[in-house]
Amino acid sequence: MRCFNTCLALLLTPLLLAGCQPKPTPGWSGYGEGDYVYVSSQLGGTLTQLNVRSGDQATQGMPLFALEAENEQAARSEADARLVRANAQLANAAKGKRSDEIAVIQAQLSQARAQARLNADALAREEQLVKQGFVSEARRDDLRTAQAQSAARMDELAAQLRVAQLPARVDERAAAAADTEAARQSVRQLAWREAQKSRTAPVDGLVTDTFFRVGESVPAGQPVLALLPPGHIKVRFFVPESAMGSLQVGAAVNIVCDGCAGPIPARISFISNRAEYTPPVIYSNAQRAKLVFMVEARPSASDAARLKPGQPVEVLPVAGATP
Repeated sequence: MRCFNTCLALLLTPLLLAGCQPKPTPGWSGYGEGDYVYVSSQLGGTLTQLNVRSGDQATQGMPLFALEAENEQAARSEADARLVRANAQLANAAKGKRSDEIAVIQAQLSQARAQARLNADALAREEQLVKQGFVSEARRDDLRTAQAQSAARMDELAAQLRVAQLPARVDERAAAAADTEAARQSVRQLAWREAQKSRTAPVDGLVTDTFFRVGESVPAGQPVLALLPPGHIKVRFFVPESAMGSLQVGAAVNIVCDGCAGPIPARISFISNRAEYTPPVIYSNAQRAKLVFMVEARPSASDAARLKPGQPVEVLPVAGATP
């Protein structure tokens, strides 16, 4: 009888202890996750400056790092000089000849006009002498030829003066304008390349990690550091397959964590469309209980500051919550 009572007590003790254990939390386990901003350069090079360290608070526009940029700076200076040259050629195409060149043509034209007047006076005198029979008609014909030559010379110099005062032809000016625009775009390209070698903070944020040290070679597009902007923290948690039907994007949940001073309200922002863990057997009623789906929820920007990336949390559903 004593043995029977002892055995009965041993059998009932686990059941009694199990009945005294607290009920499991009705929430879902998860952790904090940060949406990081990875700052990189589209061009590679040697890291020459690193202005921040892990744990520093960066503000938008603050210099973060710089890569060796001697080649880009030299190319930019060359492009600036080419732009100056192209602008000068464009301005020159819009003008006529230099003032001194125009003055030479004007002086030649004045000289030709004076010569034409002299020839005209001489011809008039010869015409009278021919009528009086003092000179031959051959002499008069020579003066007429000289007069015609003087008139032609004046026309020639007048045309040269008009041409000297005109700008370049339309096609030449269009070509000069195109060359200027090409030089300007070249400057823009090289200015962009030079700017890539020195990056500033795109947003306010905490420097969570740096991936290179000064003197190391940074490949193109490889992040040099990571920023965590304020409010860019979400929660990832895992929901059993049996509870998926009650969740939808936009639904309200509460986040509970150690030291959070009360629940943190959030809303579901993402629900995975596939199971995180698939049993290695055909689905059955028993095996479906092993399926969990990843869900993400985001608190407000002010409440997100209460969470840390990697921090374990419990997510509790809000009764009757709808998007």
